[in-house]
Amino acid sequence: MTRPRGTLIRHSTVTRINHWITALCFVLLVLSGLSMFHPMLFFLSQLFGDGQWTRAAHPWIGTVLFISYVGLVVQSWRENLWTRDDFAWMMAIDRVIANKEEGVPEVGRFNAGQKFVFWSMTLLVPVLFSTGLVIWEVYMGSVTSIPTQRMAVLIHSLAAIAAILVWITHVYAAIWIRGSVRAMTQGYVTPGWAWRHHRKWFRRLVQAGSRGPTVETRHETR
Repeated sequence: MTRPRGTLIRHSTVTRINHWITALCFVLLVLSGLSMFHPMLFFLSQLFGDGQWTRAAHPWIGTVLFISYVGLVVQSWRENLWTRDDFAWMMAIDRVIANKEEGVPEVGRFNAGQKFVFWSMTLLVPVLFSTGLVIWEVYMGSVTSIPTQRMAVLIHSLAAIAAILVWITHVYAAIWIRGSVRAMTQGYVTPGWAWRHHRKWFRRLVQAGSRGPTVETRHETR
């Protein structure tokens, strides 16, 4: 798909496909996991056929998510390293939340909030995967003790709750900042969007000669 003339590439096709595979797997894991978490939520298992199919599918979906998220980490970890600018940005988080970003410290391709989501999931996904392996009864039931499995279930559940909270924050921020969803669905942003939300990244693009928008574009926010 061609992008409008004068826009900037935010995410490559490979990154977007990788992201949406991860996102789809996460949603399926939340639904299937909640159906097994409490009897009141068991009705969610009907989305997968029944309880047995849900129990069988959950760990395989988790395996796909783990592999997919590793792909995102390989592509993005360098640009998610924490810098001093991120501390300054966090100090102005009230203005960011109020969507009044003029005067907020400039950030690169990812801001501190996005980095928090990235590194939180980078920690939580391996925890979920490793504890999930321990309680994968078909393959690991005979080599792990009951106390070990119980501890793994507890850690797995707590990590899942934390991951859901991080995911809610991620989705809310993507919807709140207009143009963010389009960046991950269509891959591009306007120069005005880049200037407003990721000015340091925008400057790098201009200096690299990938685009040469004029300063007047800074007032375009969509």
